[in-house]
Amino acid sequence: MTRLSVEMLAADAVEPITSAGHAQLGIAVLAGIAVIVVLITQFKLHAFLSLTIGSLALGAIAGAPLDKVIASFTAGLGTTVAGVGVLIALGAILGKMLADSGGADQIVDTILAKAGGRAMPWAMVLIASVIGLPLFFEVGVVLLIPVVLMVAKRGNYSLMRIGIPALAGLSVMHGLVPPHPGPLVAIDAVGANLGVTLALGVLVAIPTVIIAGPLFSKFAARWVDVPAPERMIPQRPSEELEKRPGFGATLATILLPVVLMLSKALVDIVIDDPANLTQRVFDVVGSPLIALLAAVLLGIFTLLRPAGFGRERLTPLVEKGLAPIAGILLIVGAGGGFKQTLIDTGVGQMILDISKDWSIPALLLAWLIAVIIRLATGSATVATVSAAGLVAPLAADMSTAHAALLVLAIGAGSLFFSHVNDAGFWLVKEYFGLNVGQTIKTWSVMETIISVVAGGLVLLLSLVI
Repeated sequence: MTRLSVEMLAADAVEPITSAGHAQLGIAVLAGIAVIVVLITQFKLHAFLSLTIGSLALGAIAGAPLDKVIASFTAGLGTTVAGVGVLIALGAILGKMLADSGGADQIVDTILAKAGGRAMPWAMVLIASVIGLPLFFEVGVVLLIPVVLMVAKRGNYSLMRIGIPALAGLSVMHGLVPPHPGPLVAIDAVGANLGVTLALGVLVAIPTVIIAGPLFSKFAARWVDVPAPERMIPQRPSEELEKRPGFGATLATILLPVVLMLSKALVDIVIDDPANLTQRVFDVVGSPLIALLAAVLLGIFTLLRPAGFGRERLTPLVEKGLAPIAGILLIVGAGGGFKQTLIDTGVGQMILDISKDWSIPALLLAWLIAVIIRLATGSATVATVSAAGLVAPLAADMSTAHAALLVLAIGAGSLFFSHVNDAGFWLVKEYFGLNVGQTIKTWSVMETIISVVAGGLVLLLSLVI
């Protein structure tokens, strides 16, 4: 999966579908991104349609034949969905199982029962980070916000002191740690090793989430002092259940794919012999597909059965878990199509040629490109897939570790300063009962801290590994 179609993409890039010069290609890139931005922000068009139209605009302005542009976009869409679609689906199913069985609530309640006082913000960031591993950001917000509001109200805590750590944990996982869609697409685009990226992503995520979560929340609580809005405390899923899965079993299910993928990365480093039987076994069990599938199958016995879910409830649960990700899959797929159009028109090679004359490091360049697209479109996923397509050629001569850091630099940049064109901005605003200014002082600043701290840590790691 980590090298999916890299050879094919490289082969396609050798013969660009246009002979346009750097100036024309540069104008085409800016115009294509501008089309996407305007359609998303001004016309409120779905990101899937915006990326599709932007890809066609890019190819047309670059002077490429329209039929070849369509072929490039279609190939990129298909390759991307083939590479990450099943993984996103498995992650969605696992997240749904976790939520509906009460397993997520069990983890939350267990940790909160052992925490109190000054430890509460740290407990919240731990909960969010663990829960955020298999869940999409929006699902994690919906799942954890009731807990945040209840803890703030019952314990008489500042809402920001509790809420910011939870949001930071979810956001960092979303931007830096596979199997979230953004990191997966970037890993596929630059040909990075998933296990190494996961390990380095966790390494970067820990200090980042501490700084942006519990530490920053002290300042956020002073800047914005608001009570928990009563109207936003919904019923928790497990309140309707007679019993829930155990804490240990739930935690083991969540961490299983992480352990399997990290084990594969460790065995690859220690043994480094493709013919070795042990390495071949771990290459299979540690592949993202098998790791996530194993967690889903395990969840049937550790999550659903203890909650009293019979066989008849499994299919409806899977269907409900898959339904919300249709839009995500289309956006990710269209992002892959846009990426392939960038590569096939020669834009990737142009970036590679121009960057040779710059003194700016490749990792910083990747971060800056992701930041610009994030600010323009408001979508971390669109920023990730677009930036990955632009800087993918830079990874050709990189070591395994530096290719993984390139992915993390893109992920860090994609989180920069969420504002009014980001759906997450409004989600946080409404759940916490804030006005626009208060949301910027808290959520937007927190996202910027995550982006800058993670980007800085990536650059520091590049100096020592």
